[in-house]
Amino acid sequence: MSEPLPLLIIGAGPFGLAMAAYAKRQNLAHIIVGKPMGFWKDHMPKGMYLRSGCEWHYDPFEEHTILRYLETKQLKPAEVEPLALDFYLGYAEWFQQQAGLTVMPAWVQRLNYVNDAFEASFPDGQKIAARNVVLALGFRYFKNLPEPFATLLPPGRCAHTCELVDFAPLRGKRVLIIGGRQSAFEWAALLREQGAEAVYLSYRHATPTFEASDWSWEKALVDGMVANPKWFRNLTAEVKEQINRRLWSEGRLKLEPWLAQRIANPAIKLFPHSQVTACRTLSSGELEVQVSGTLLRVDQIILATGYKVNVAQIPLLAQGNLLARLATLNGFPVLDEHLQSNIPGLFFTSMCATQDFGPFFAFTSAVRTSAKLIGAALEAHNTR
Repeated sequence: MSEPLPLLIIGAGPFGLAMAAYAKRQNLAHIIVGKPMGFWKDHMPKGMYLRSGCEWHYDPFEEHTILRYLETKQLKPAEVEPLALDFYLGYAEWFQQQAGLTVMPAWVQRLNYVNDAFEASFPDGQKIAARNVVLALGFRYFKNLPEPFATLLPPGRCAHTCELVDFAPLRGKRVLIIGGRQSAFEWAALLREQGAEAVYLSYRHATPTFEASDWSWEKALVDGMVANPKWFRNLTAEVKEQINRRLWSEGRLKLEPWLAQRIANPAIKLFPHSQVTACRTLSSGELEVQVSGTLLRVDQIILATGYKVNVAQIPLLAQGNLLARLATLNGFPVLDEHLQSNIPGLFFTSMCATQDFGPFFAFTSAVRTSAKLIGAALEAHNTR
């Protein structure tokens, strides 16, 4: 095998693309592998809108921003916000072109540590050796399927939101969505608009308010981590909880105002303060579901139950030799101030970094900070 590559980036979503742009600008030899924006293209529905605004761009050097992209189209932020999924994917493609990024369209089957280097193996037998690896895997492997539903719901008749993004087969059908946050309500609106006969939402809490979220406070905190990367981990448990609660109140206790009118449809019925207690398949093929005190008959169940990190679920780690050496806590990798794990040269970002760097790393607002922190560590290694 040839001399190990300085850097291998696994994952070509927002965090991976930002990292590759940083490496490209700093002349750090690297390869980025994956399907560009694959999760966004394959696991999010057409017609979806983002909750983020134009300031959440990818460029660590503040050049190829969403605002600059808008200039090329002679558009203003007010003309594109809320950002449609198609618009956002267009920005990602433009960013990749402007930054000169070439993505290797491949899937890493296994990651090992062999002969003092990381070795990524591909299904076709190809291998790439690298001294440093950044895992920018996003949400892909972390869908949360709460334990009660695994036994309560019939297999094949329920799916997580990231698995069910083509609504055409549900035209004329009745759908139950379990969950009551932004994705649940947006899936409900899209399902109805694309021809579902009825959509029911069951959730244990009160209905969130339709109110614009305020993210203005978050940017300074995320950007400040570049100079003070230990900031979040050094906070007291009480202050961490305050920050988590504030982000929760903006991102989870509110629904985007543009959803309100779309949800106000007699075919969409809300069941707040409820839970699914029983489900059986009828001879007709319908599902009879007990939602607290109400019996519903539906054709499909969707779990809008979010994501939960467990690095043991990442296939390329599970099939390699690194998991046994990797320090973890609560399913997360334990990271230093530059997102490096206890295995030197192995970095984790995106959702995997939220335990040590705060909930911001579950949002694309953190992609630039992530790239700068990892980049600083890589540059320090190269100068030793």
